[in-house]
Parts: sequence; structure tokens; C-alpha cells
Amino acid sequence: MILPLLAIGAIGGLFAGLFGVGGGFIMVPLMMSWLRFDQRRASATSLIAIIPPAALSASLYGARGEIELVAAAIIAVGAVAGTPLGALLLRRVSLTWLKWLFIAGLLISALRLVIVAPVREGAFDYSVVSVIGLIALGLLMGIVAGLLGVGGGIIAVPVLIAVFGIGDLLAKGTSLLALIPGAIAGSIPNLRGGLVRWRDAVLMGLAAAALSLVGVWLAFLVPAQVSGWLFAALLVVVIVQMALRPVKPRD
Repeated sequence: MILPLLAIGAIGGLFAGLFGVGGGFIMVPLMMSWLRFDQRRASATSLIAIIPPAALSASLYGARGEIELVAAAIIAVGAVAGTPLGALLLRRVSLTWLKWLFIAGLLISALRLVIVAPVREGAFDYSVVSVIGLIALGLLMGIVAGLLGVGGGIIAVPVLIAVFGIGDLLAKGTSLLALIPGAIAGSIPNLRGGLVRWRDAVLMGLAAAALSLVGVWLAFLVPAQVSGWLFAALLVVVIVQMALRPVKPRD
């Protein structure tokens, strides 16, 4: 069982460093299929495991000047606030409609990344509108996490590139830093509920942290346009995964 855990962590960490995402979208289904975890325990354990690679990758992006600290803080505040709102909406709205609306949004982001190549350079322009947009992005990340069990960088990176017009590396580094507070906040109730398997989380986290170094190295090596195509392909994988996954029933 140790080798599958290390492999899952390695895959998640590689994606974390390369794409600036959390990794739960790939780690959770792998834990469910390879290790027969139930979805709640897989999600809770994955959320803990992705914190070390996110922190390490963010520090490497930051060392190269590829993090917008203020933007990351604003997004993180919105995400932490949005998570309980998502849990509330879970009991009040049609999850089927929400799932397909989210899939449509990811598809639009994937198409834009293919049609309009991301740029390597591009600074964030602060204004009242952009700050409100960052808060909205964070809220969206939190709400979607509460509703569908996904979120983080898979939303933040394409939105930061396509809507806010910042460089792809800056979007990835900012996304990784913004993920961490939400992951910690989301893990607190999981820990209280006894859903986290600490040994598994540690093994996956160590493997993920190690491979995130490779992911960050590749992120700076791969041209921005190619990175955009790869991220678009990743979004398609997530879209297919979400389309095939049954909607979580109401409690």
C-alpha cells in the first residue's frame, strides 16, 4: 500500500508544481480506485497531503518573483469565506445544474487557453474592480469546493490568466499561495471528524513535495503557449471526470 500512496502523491505534487493547482482532482479519484478509499476520507486525506507541495512550490515561485502576495491574500480570504456558503447552498440548490454550469465554465477556460496563448509576462493591475474580482474569485473557489469537492488552482489559474491578464507563472505562484489557507481551514472539520488518515497523508505529502520540485522546474522550462495547451488538456480531464461522477446526494 505504501507504493501506491507514494505514486499518488508524486502525481499530485508534479501537477501542483507544474500547473499551480491543488491536486485533489487527480489524487482523490486515484485513492478511490487504487486504494478503495471512500470519497469523504479520500478528500480529507488529500487536502492535508497537498499542503506541503503547495507551500514548497509557492516558495520556489516566490523566490523567482512569480507571486502577487496581495492578490493571493485577497483570494484566500474569499475562499475561506466561500466554503461555508457552498456547504449552505449544497442543501438549497440543484446540484445537477450547478455541476453543468461549472463544467461549461471550465470548457470556456480551456478553449480560451487554446485559442489565445497565455503570456509569460504580465503584471497585476490593482483597482477597485480588480480587487472585487479577486474577492469574487476566492468566493467562487470556496463555494465550488463546498458544493462539488473541487476548486483551488483548477479555477484560479485560468481565471487569473484569462480575466486578469497576468502571466502564466505569476498566476500559478499566486494560486498556490492562495490555496494554503483554504486547505488548512477546510482540514479543521475533517480532523475533528476523524476523516484524515495521517500516515497516508504524510506519505503522500512527502512524495508530493519531492515531485513538486520537478513540476516547478518544468513550469519555468515549458513555453507559455505549450503550458496553456497542457493546462487546457488538464481541464478537459477534469471536465470528463466531473461529467462522469454522480452528483453528491443531499443529506
